[in-house]
Amino acid sequence: MAFRYDGKAYHRHFLPRLTTRQIEAMPKESVLIVLPVGAVEQHGPHMPVYTDTLLGEALMAEAFEHLADDAPIWLLPSVAYGKSTEHMEYPGTITLSAQTLMNVLQDIASSLARSGFRKLLLFNTHGGNADLLGMMAREIRISTGLAVFRLDPGALRFSDEFIDEAEKAAGIHAGDVETSLVLAICPDWVQADLAPRELPRFPQSPAISFRAKSFAWTMRDISRSGIAGDATQANAVKGAAMLEAAGERLAEALMEIAAFDMESLKA
Repeated sequence: MAFRYDGKAYHRHFLPRLTTRQIEAMPKESVLIVLPVGAVEQHGPHMPVYTDTLLGEALMAEAFEHLADDAPIWLLPSVAYGKSTEHMEYPGTITLSAQTLMNVLQDIASSLARSGFRKLLLFNTHGGNADLLGMMAREIRISTGLAVFRLDPGALRFSDEFIDEAEKAAGIHAGDVETSLVLAICPDWVQADLAPRELPRFPQSPAISFRAKSFAWTMRDISRSGIAGDATQANAVKGAAMLEAAGERLAEALMEIAAFDMESLKA
C-alpha cells in the first residue's frame, strides 16, 4: 500500500501543498484541520519503533479515500514524536518531555489560529499521549479560541470483530491489532517470526483498575517482552480488513466533527 504523499489525502487535502495565497483565500468557517500525533517508541522484538506514527498516517490516508474531494477537511504533517516516557528504557525510543510536546501543540495551534482557522482535531495514535492531549485540547481552546477535538482510533471500535476477548482486554501495545495493521501496510517492516504473546494480568477491581488509570506504570512493570497482546495471531489479511473498516468509520467521524457547532451545546 502506497500512501505517503500519494492518494487523495495528499493530492486533495494536504494543507502544506497549498501556497500562502491559497490558504489566505480559503473560506475557513467550516474547515477542520487534522493534526495526527504519534510516537517513535519500542514495539517489542518484531515491530518498528515508528509503528504509532505509521499507523496514524495510514489510517488518515485510508479515511480520506472515503471523503468527497471538496470535503472541508485538511491534513497536516504528523507530529512524529510523542510522550513515550513509559518506554524510554528501551533502545530506539525517542520521547519528548511533557512540556516539550505541550509547547509544540500550542505553537502549532496558535499558528493555525493566526491563519484564520477555527477547528482543530488532535488525532492520536499513541496511548501515552492521551492524557496530555486531553489537557492541551482545553488549554488551546482557552488560549486561541479554536474549537478543539480529540480522537483516538480505538474509540471507533474498528478492530472488535477481528480479535478475541483476551486481546480486547489486554491487547494495548504491539499485539494482534497493531501487528496486523503494519503487516498490511509495510509488511517488510515486521519480523513476524519474532512475534511474542504476552497478556498482562490487569486487575479487575474498581479501586485498582488499569483502564481507569488508577495506578502509574511503565512498560517494564506490565511486560517482559515489551508488548501487551498476542502478536502471534496477526496477519496481513486481517490487517487489511481492519484498515478498511477503520477508514470508513474515521471518514464518518471526520465529517461529523467538521459539521459540529460548539454553540449547539447551549440549551
